[in-house]
Amino acid sequence: MTRNKTTAATRTHQATGARMDPASLPVRQGEDPWTAEEVRELQTELTSEAAELRTEIQVSEDAVTGLMRDSGDGAGDDQVDAGTKNISREHELSLAANARDMLAQTERALLRIASTGFGLCESCSKPIGKARVQAFPRATLCVDCKQKQERRY
Repeated sequence: MTRNKTTAATRTHQATGARMDPASLPVRQGEDPWTAEEVRELQTELTSEAAELRTEIQVSEDAVTGLMRDSGDGAGDDQVDAGTKNISREHELSLAANARDMLAQTERALLRIASTGFGLCESCSKPIGKARVQAFPRATLCVDCKQKQERRY
């Protein structure tokens, strides 16, 4: 499977990202407004991460394909060899799943930057905070709501 196709999030970001007014992005009281340069840096970082994640997914999928192919010729493998192959396959599947989740979050952040809602908490609708967004651009919850969410689990 080739994952080099341009995604809807990337297309939306490319089409509308340059026209978005950085000053319209929400900030918490006492924070400086977003600058065009800061938003460009965020978009560049997220776009770069998305490309890296697509590559990581492809590498993991290729590794799983190879492990699946090799598991068929396991004649003579003892239980340890078979177990090792299963663990390796599960590890690669887990890496691919994690990368897919991160890619979805990254593409969602790019869409939010290009449209509305970026920088606003999805739970309480208050600003997430510029420093938090700069540190973790995929953040969708403010610190308070994230803490509440983690306490529930």
